[in-house]
Amino acid sequence: MMQFTHTAPPPPPLHPNGHAGGLGLGLFLDVRAPRAARGPWPGSFPTPASKISLGNLNSTSCMEQLLVHCANAIEANDATLTQQILWVLNNIAPPDGDSNQRLTAAFLCALVARASRTGACKAVTAAVAAAVESAALHVHRFTAVELASFVDLTPWHRFGYTAANAAILEAVEGFPVVHVVELGTTHCMQIPTLIDMLASRAEGPPILRLTVADVAPSAPPPALDMSYEELGAKLVNFARSRNMSMDFRVVPTAPADAFTSLVDQLRVQQLVLDGTEALVVNCHMLLHTVPDETAGSVSLTQPVSLRTMLLKSLRTLDPNLVVVVEEDADFTAGDVVGRLSAAFNFLWIPYDAVDTFLPKGSEQRRWYEAEIGWKVENVLAQEGVERVERQEDRGRWGQRMRSAGFHAVAFGEEAAGEVKAMLNEHAAGWGMKREDDDLVLTWKGHNVVFASAWAPSS
Repeated sequence: MMQFTHTAPPPPPLHPNGHAGGLGLGLFLDVRAPRAARGPWPGSFPTPASKISLGNLNSTSCMEQLLVHCANAIEANDATLTQQILWVLNNIAPPDGDSNQRLTAAFLCALVARASRTGACKAVTAAVAAAVESAALHVHRFTAVELASFVDLTPWHRFGYTAANAAILEAVEGFPVVHVVELGTTHCMQIPTLIDMLASRAEGPPILRLTVADVAPSAPPPALDMSYEELGAKLVNFARSRNMSMDFRVVPTAPADAFTSLVDQLRVQQLVLDGTEALVVNCHMLLHTVPDETAGSVSLTQPVSLRTMLLKSLRTLDPNLVVVVEEDADFTAGDVVGRLSAAFNFLWIPYDAVDTFLPKGSEQRRWYEAEIGWKVENVLAQEGVERVERQEDRGRWGQRMRSAGFHAVAFGEEAAGEVKAMLNEHAAGWGMKREDDDLVLTWKGHNVVFASAWAPSS
C-alpha cells in the first residue's frame, strides 16, 4: 500500500469545550472515498463527496462512528480524512477520562498502530502521535502472588474457575487418578482451588496429574514473571501440603497449529492407561487463539478448520469432560471495520466495570486497562497468525463442540450456587443466568463470559 506523503490541511481550532470547530452538537466530516484531486491516488472518484453529521461528540455512538470512519479512511489510504478524524478523537477521548473516553482512546491507539503497519503513519499529526505514545499502557509481568490477587478483583476469570471446578469435581468422582490438561491464559491460577476441592473429597484425594500448554511467546496477557517450572514446583508443594500427590508437566505448543504437539503427546499417554484415570481438558479463554482459517494442503478436497481439527482431536482422546470458558463475543470478521464495531460494543464492559472496583490512577487499574488495550490492538492492528483475539460467541462454540462429537453436560444447582456466592463478593452489576446447559456471566444484563461443559457422545 502507498504511504501517505502529502500534507493534510490543518484541523479546525479546538474550542474550550473540547469540540472541533465549535460544533458542540454536530461535526461534519467528509467520509466519501478520496478524490483524485487530493493527491496521486490511483483511479478517480467522480461522485461528489458526501458529509455526515456525527451528532454530539461526547456520545458513545458518535465515538464509535468516528472510529469506524477513521478505520475506513485508513483502509482507503485517505491521508487527509484520517488525520482529521485522528485529531478529533485525540481531543474528545483522553486516556484518563470516563469509561467511554478511555475505551475510545484504546481504539485510537490501535488505529494509529494499524496505520503505521499499513504505511499510513505519516497521516498522524505529531501532536496525535505524541499523545498516543504518552498514553500507551504496557502489559505488566505478574508474580504468581500478584496474579492470584489480580484475578480475584473481578469475576471475569473467577466465574469460569468456579463453574469449571465444580463440573470437574463431579466428573472425576471415584477416580483414583485425575489428569487435568490446562489450556488456559491465566497460568494455572484456577488450580490451587481445584487442589483444595479434590483433597477434601469424601473418598480421599486422588493422584493429580497436571499437563500445562505453554504457548509462549504468542500468549495473550496476563504475563507471568516466572517460568512454568518454578510455578509447577509451587503447585506441587501446595498439593503436598494438602496431602495429595501431584505430577506437573509442561508441553510447549502453539495455537497456530491447533496444539498439535500437545494432542500428540496426550494420545501417546492414552495408549498405556488402564481405565483408572479420568481425563479432563480445561479450556479457559485459550481456544479462541486457534486461527479459524482452514488447514491442510491444496490436495485436500475439503480443507478442515483448525478449530474443528483441534476439537475432533480432543474427541479422539475420549476425555471424561471438556470445559470451555470463553468471552461471549464475536471478533472473527474478516474486515477491520466489522471487528472494530464488534469489539467496541463488547469491550465497553470491562472499562465500565473497572470504575466499581479500582480507583482512578491505581497501579492495578493501569495493569487492568493495559490488558484490554492489548486486546483492542490485537483485534484491530494485527492480521494473520499474530491476530489471536478471535472470539466466537457461545452459540458458535456449541455448534463446534456438537459437530466434533460432544454433548452438553448441564451445570448442577451446586455449581450454580457456588458461582452466585462468588458473585456476591463483587459489585452489584455482575450477575449469572442459565442459557441452555451453560452458565453465563453478565454485567448490567449484558453477556460477558460463558462456561460450558461437554462429554463425548456415544
